[in-house]
Amino acid sequence: MTDARGSAGPNGETPARHAPGTPCWVSLMVHGLAATEEFYGALFGWEFRPGPQQLGPYVRALLDGREVAGLGQLPPDRQLPIAWTPYFASRNADLTAETVRSCSGTIGVGPLDASDAGRLAIGSDPSGAVFGIWQAAEHLGIAVSGVPGTPAWNELLTFESASVAKFYQTVFGYGEEPVVSADFDYVTLLRGGEPVAGIHGLGQALPRDRGPHWVTYFQVADADDTLDHLVHLGGHVLRPVHDTAHGRVATVADPEGALFALLQPQR
Repeated sequence: MTDARGSAGPNGETPARHAPGTPCWVSLMVHGLAATEEFYGALFGWEFRPGPQQLGPYVRALLDGREVAGLGQLPPDRQLPIAWTPYFASRNADLTAETVRSCSGTIGVGPLDASDAGRLAIGSDPSGAVFGIWQAAEHLGIAVSGVPGTPAWNELLTFESASVAKFYQTVFGYGEEPVVSADFDYVTLLRGGEPVAGIHGLGQALPRDRGPHWVTYFQVADADDTLDHLVHLGGHVLRPVHDTAHGRVATVADPEGALFALLQPQR
């Protein structure tokens, strides 16, 4: 992980519209929507209200009345991986989807309209990692950041960073800041000179049961307390709390197996 700065202003409020290429939303599709709402509501203090239903039952998670994430219900016959998916802002989802295809990525869903909220597509990069594209209309995306219970960072775990970074650079117009190290393969994706996401090449250490995948970090006030609470709620610890240059971090999974990370930023 690298710098977990977001796009929030000095009061923790995000700008009115996310700049193209910036992570603007995270969404999770599950089999047990009610149980998942209960888990994350207890863990992060989220409340929920209905969202667009084009892909089935869907709710938006709110923190103090401001939208931070989405949860949706998978059809009973769809055995898809349960995973948090980051969405990246686009001015034109159709054009971005075409660019994904031309760069050897795939588009599995859309582009399609999500009611009056906006237009979306869900695709995967050439390594197979799934991500979303969001063209905002009424729904601008994450409405608050920099406080506990909000997405703080998105990081792609993949085999190697260089070729995958070129894909995201072409699709979203990123700059990059590679880590120059013989034993650490990491690229920070930049937008307007600011870090917006990371790509971590793990080589053969990448878990075979998951393959390349994005991980969303959620900010917490106290990583140790949140981890204890998560276990009590039925979640799973994949990597215990440990200190990093950016704060205290733990890798966890919810009761359905969706992987995410907890981040207690450095004070």
